[in-house]
Amino acid sequence: MLVPYIVVAVFGLAFGSFLNVCIYRLPRHESVVKPRSHCPSCNHPIRWYDNVPLFSFLMLRGRCRDCHSAISPVYPLVEALAALALVACFHQYGLSPEFVKFGLLSLLLLIVIFSDLRERRIPHSVTVFGMVFGLLFSFPTPVDNRPLEWILRRLGFFVEGAFSSLLGSVGGALVGGGLFYIIGEAFYRLGGKQKEYLGFGDIMLMLAVGTFLGIPLTLMTILLGSLGGTIVALALSVNPRYRGYAWPYGTFLGIAALYAALDGPRLLEAYLRWAGLA
Repeated sequence: MLVPYIVVAVFGLAFGSFLNVCIYRLPRHESVVKPRSHCPSCNHPIRWYDNVPLFSFLMLRGRCRDCHSAISPVYPLVEALAALALVACFHQYGLSPEFVKFGLLSLLLLIVIFSDLRERRIPHSVTVFGMVFGLLFSFPTPVDNRPLEWILRRLGFFVEGAFSSLLGSVGGALVGGGLFYIIGEAFYRLGGKQKEYLGFGDIMLMLAVGTFLGIPLTLMTILLGSLGGTIVALALSVNPRYRGYAWPYGTFLGIAALYAALDGPRLLEAYLRWAGLA
């Protein structure tokens, strides 16, 4: 039936409208509650009928009703992506705790992707919120803990159920955030402490992603995010305009984490079968 998908999509559009507020205000350390939404060019409050996701942008032809300044196409794009992400989660998990968990992660990642892309900042409020809820969701929804379980069994310890899931969540955070911290610190020291190669926001992001995804999918996120960022950077580096460009690494990691959350388990299992590990 299409009705549940339409309902989820409508909620996604509404959430997407709020995400736009977060993307614009959180990097500036502004409240997402007050003041009410306004045009960034003329500061005129946006009327309620001009604030309907997607449709208002189309009806206004992408311009402010008052000052006629162009409205960034990022706004409808975020709203559409939020709706698509929630529909994809609903299609995969149905109405379940997993749907709520990965739907929340998808929305948080959209904030990260566009905040880092536009402002080169990953709001700590988003990543800390993600870490807390990632740990909480490890109780009703299982987190892949196979690497830690294998190690613990070799040591004579057997864990299962909610405790195993919690260990998987904590392990994912420590591997994701810890690996980034070690790599960033190593490059910083080897480079003569002249430049930070990984920002603290990237470390916080991987801590949050790890709590949701566990170790295997967190490592997949790092691999795909690094690969995607490298390919794009190399392809555009031939243009002098992008030489020395500050690439938004968090954006690539966010996109990779979004893929890992929605389709990562299928790719992981396919790889394990190919490698003869499953």
